[in-house]
Amino acid sequence: MPTTARASGPHRGRVGRPRVQGPVADGLAPRDGVLAAAAELFTRLGYAATTTRAIAERAGLRQASMYHYFAGKEDILAELLEGTVQPSLDLARVLVARAEPSAEARLWALCRADVALLCGGPHNLGALYLLPEVGAERFAAFHQVRAALKASYRELLAAGTAGAALGGPELELRGDLLFGLIEGVILIRRQAPAEPAEALASAAADAALRLSGAPEATVAEAAVQGARLLDTLHGHSDG
Repeated sequence: MPTTARASGPHRGRVGRPRVQGPVADGLAPRDGVLAAAAELFTRLGYAATTTRAIAERAGLRQASMYHYFAGKEDILAELLEGTVQPSLDLARVLVARAEPSAEARLWALCRADVALLCGGPHNLGALYLLPEVGAERFAAFHQVRAALKASYRELLAAGTAGAALGGPELELRGDLLFGLIEGVILIRRQAPAEPAEALASAAADAALRLSGAPEATVAEAAVQGARLLDTLHGHSDG
């Protein structure tokens, strides 16, 4: 999926020629090429088995040159992880701040966009969430962004008609289940990588609304309004 991850600071103690060969095949800038190469290798070979040398070679860089952009493998992983949640959090904040359409439509829009982000790229980056290394303090920023996104889901859930009727503990549990459903597409994509991302995104958003307690008529209306809202927001961002 495309990412708009926050930048990591470059390592300042290394020097080297910027590139060892011409631009990578897809024409990415060197820094983006490192991220793309790491995404491919981390998901194909595994994080532990991937070396910085392999990432640099795949990106068309000397290993020393890669350190102009990232201090090491952990920094690359951190940026990839944050890129799977930061765009959704940015959207969630916009949706929470709006008064209309309905909370259900805004929740549907967030669910659909989030799943599309998780499933839209060439590599299943969400699978990196399962790495034991991700529990380390180095990845605290990723966990903070993810927790903020989860809180936004719960806020939109609570603003809906069905969610407003839930008590505190039940609302929290329902929010956990809903967020788990959305992130569960990571496992679906691992088992069925050819599943169309757009169809999966819409189906997951419908399922999330049903899990929230919304009746079928509300789910259908939320899907129409939510899709229209996403089109509007996308049009504004393009402009």
